[in-house]
Amino acid sequence: MSEVVVAPPLDAFIVGAGPVGLAAGCALRAAGLRVVVADAGPAERALEDTRVIALSAGSRDILRTLQAWPSADATPIGTIHISQRGHFGRTELRAADYGLDALGHVARAGTVVRALRSRAQALGLDVRHELAVTGAREDGDLVQVDTAAGTFATRVLIWCEGRIADDEALARSRDYGQHAVIALATPVRPHGHVAYERFTRDGPVALLPCGRDYAVVFTCAAAEASALRDEPDAQFLARLSDALGGRVQFSALGPRSAWPLTLRMRADVVRGHQVWLGNAAQTLHPVAGQGLNLALRDVGQLAECLLPVLARGEGDIAEVLERYGRLRRTDRAATGGFTDALVRIFGIGAGHPLLGPLAGHARGAALALLDACPPARQFIGRRMMFGARGW
Repeated sequence: MSEVVVAPPLDAFIVGAGPVGLAAGCALRAAGLRVVVADAGPAERALEDTRVIALSAGSRDILRTLQAWPSADATPIGTIHISQRGHFGRTELRAADYGLDALGHVARAGTVVRALRSRAQALGLDVRHELAVTGAREDGDLVQVDTAAGTFATRVLIWCEGRIADDEALARSRDYGQHAVIALATPVRPHGHVAYERFTRDGPVALLPCGRDYAVVFTCAAAEASALRDEPDAQFLARLSDALGGRVQFSALGPRSAWPLTLRMRADVVRGHQVWLGNAAQTLHPVAGQGLNLALRDVGQLAECLLPVLARGEGDIAEVLERYGRLRRTDRAATGGFTDALVRIFGIGAGHPLLGPLAGHARGAALALLDACPPARQFIGRRMMFGARGW
């Protein structure tokens, strides 16, 4: 048996040193708790992550509370333009309508990790890289966590690394048969902090302002992903501009990558003294950019629930975690359902000679009505920015 290397027991052991794991670690460590964050990969991997993520206004509030907001490297979104290709009807969400300076911000994943690592270092958070977790088991009021360096005893084990591996743990699962081709593209004219969400018959196309560039998420059928990833830059940029109805022209394109799109929602995010966050709890379609924002809301509410019991001994840990699971149920279900519904609704009739145009006109009418109804736009916008508690 592995040697127990930490005594007395930790307050929390966190698996995964990406944005979600580091945010959870900082939230708990700021209260003076004894926390270890372990990641199976090298320290450089997360810092070199060039993927672009959309951070809602609610996520900015959470990261600011943690004193880990990368203000110098986050590009604000002032307006989101929503439309569908080939049909009338569009709407816009504007930050000024919500009394905000920005609806959200766009940053590289590595930039967010760097800000969180800086805060973790200031807090004295124990972050260990290249330390894989090989197993875990409940042991009375503790969880024994096996690693290559030995066994850690902890009051709470928080899983923030990897995806849901056990199909029996799933509440919802869907393979969309789509891939997202991702790249940075430089517009001919300044983007003016306008983001685009454009629905096409092959799936949504998103442009997010990122520095002087746009971060592109181009959804396509899985069978076409390799061709779109590898086609000449000029051809892809023409395809992209055409998908957007010519609203944006581009002068340059960065490297492209492609990722499969799925929905996977874990049924129970709590078991005993263990809790699952981030991609370990749910993987969402990137439409509306809700994945990390939902995860950070999970982190914020988990800290609210855990701090009284871990820092002051108020209550039973298992009961507190069960309460956390109940509190997060509505937001998780609503956010997963919202993104799934958008993909499915805007995919109705795709390729059908009769149903396609009818469904497109119906969606166009809905977008036009939304644009003419400020309370409805307020509801949707606040829901996207702050989750189920945002209204």
